[in-house]
Amino acid sequence: MQATKVGIREFRENLADYLESKTPVAITRHGATIGIYIPTKPKPSQADLEALRVAGEKMQELIAAAGTNDDQIVADFKRIRRERRKRSE
Repeated sequence: MQATKVGIREFRENLADYLESKTPVAITRHGATIGIYIPTKPKPSQADLEALRVAGEKMQELIAAAGTNDDQIVADFKRIRRERRKRSE
């Protein structure tokens, strides 16, 4: 993601806007970058958490319907990954 370049004075004057933004900001003084503000991910909403919970339940149902379990899926993934690595060497 490309950072927005702003002067230190502009950054101070519009600090609240930059803190709410999802875009990194390169802070400059006399054209030289003196710092970078990188926003963190916002806390997930209750709706996001509920959607994730429902998706997890659905995934468990699909795994059970396929007649397998988490351990078998992980073992298959590791086996396939090893095979692909060997082919690419």
